[in-house]
Amino acid sequence: MKVMAQIAMVMSLDKCIGCHTCSVTCKQAWTNREGTEYIYFNNVETRPGVGYPRGWEDQDKWEGGWVRTSSGGLKPRAGGRLKKLMTIFHNPKLPTIDDYYEPWTYEYDRLLSAPRGQVTQPTARPISQLDGREINKIEWSSNWDDNLGGSTATLDNDPVLQQMNLTVRKEIEDSFMFYLPRICEHCLNPTCVSSCPSGAMYKRTEDGIVLVDQDRCRGWRMCVSGCPYKKVYFNHKSGKAEKCTLCYPRLEVGQPTVCSETCVGRLRYLGVLFYDADRVPEAAATKDPQDLYEAQRSILLDPHDPRVVEAAIAEGIPHSWIDAAQQSPIWDLIFRYDLALPLHPEYRTLPMVWYVPPLSPVVDSVTASGLDGEDHKVLLTTLSTMRIPLEYLAGLFTAGDTRPVEKSLRRLAAMRSYMRDINLGNEPKEEIAQSVGMTGKEIEAMYRLLAIAKYDDRYVIPTASPESPRGITSLDPFGDVDPTNPVKLLDDLGMGAPEACSSGCGSGDSQASKISLVSWSNGERPAGMFPDRGAR
Repeated sequence: MKVMAQIAMVMSLDKCIGCHTCSVTCKQAWTNREGTEYIYFNNVETRPGVGYPRGWEDQDKWEGGWVRTSSGGLKPRAGGRLKKLMTIFHNPKLPTIDDYYEPWTYEYDRLLSAPRGQVTQPTARPISQLDGREINKIEWSSNWDDNLGGSTATLDNDPVLQQMNLTVRKEIEDSFMFYLPRICEHCLNPTCVSSCPSGAMYKRTEDGIVLVDQDRCRGWRMCVSGCPYKKVYFNHKSGKAEKCTLCYPRLEVGQPTVCSETCVGRLRYLGVLFYDADRVPEAAATKDPQDLYEAQRSILLDPHDPRVVEAAIAEGIPHSWIDAAQQSPIWDLIFRYDLALPLHPEYRTLPMVWYVPPLSPVVDSVTASGLDGEDHKVLLTTLSTMRIPLEYLAGLFTAGDTRPVEKSLRRLAAMRSYMRDINLGNEPKEEIAQSVGMTGKEIEAMYRLLAIAKYDDRYVIPTASPESPRGITSLDPFGDVDPTNPVKLLDDLGMGAPEACSSGCGSGDSQASKISLVSWSNGERPAGMFPDRGAR
């Protein structure tokens, strides 16, 4: 067993309101440069819909992810080394700018420079950010499904509906939609890394984040083809591949990603998971695609298990990371409550961004029929006939297996019914919790995590700082001295200062002391920092 750590994310889709704040802040932070106009490391899709880039889930077309060979091994769907060598200078399996969208801006100068008194109102026409020409008609964008309001113009082209052979009702009173935020999955078995001929794509050993070495990237774009989620992009200005970095500079100092920090719905959770790296190929090569969900769960290790902790220490994983894994909300959402599910496990990349599926708005429709829409017996019964078909969610999260999806939704419905009694001051019914294999205390804990969790409960991120201070200890740059733990003085360095100026540097009255560089006022000369001039 080789224990490795992975930073993972869970998103609760019931809480996403489709405001795209995560997309905007991510773009401002990471892709606001020339050459990245069309690139969205984070985007929010409207489902059903075709997503961004258009139809990214159609692997018959794009050939992303892995396929299982007849011998039980894995190979990239786009082909092995020989095929990559043959197509290295011409890779036909790439989305075009039409599949993404042609980014545009507006001729704001026309508005500012329009002469006074002209007859017609000045307008700012859209112009291409690629070549500056005028665009007559905007036909696609990164959130076009949302702009169409879930229109039937794209609904029939949803790859999941076609894959699951589903027909959904299109009348407005019977239709459904929900939002699906997407970032790079930072997979345990990433095809993009294996597809890169130059070795520029790599997965960090300390936290599992998948990154691109810009110095080694040669712009062959095999990584774009290999990624089944189409979350690797090509910067046409620099000639390099770029992708979501999971905001690793923020994570290294204990801060959440930008998309998590600015999320209006507070739907994102970040934490540490341990996994057995030796079993990754075995899990990814599971024969039945519907078993891949459980296969991926089986290689994730319980951080509370003493054997796992001992193996993690042996692998050099810091104690702070072990503590973070034991407090991780990700572990609770995946294992303790059985709520979170991976996105398209059938791609065999073992994705590490998981989702809590959305619960359909069934209460109003049940209440309209004369029944109590919050009664757990009625609510659990209606799950099979809700607006969002179980088969559609299963096509997204469990390769078509409806059982894990139904279990997750049943627990969400039971939590709703159980917590209603508590909020109304009634005696909670333990049988509600028992009907979904839980206890009342577990449902209350699940409710606190999903509904009212505080910042530190949603983001449990260990820093990249060393486990213990190195060199001189207790030197605080802010000047806060703990009298019970005085500063350890330097040993005699053979320079006639055995006490390191403990009685003051020089023979004056000034005493050596710790100086707060933050509160040091301009023009001030702290006596403890400089020798007494009069004693020279």
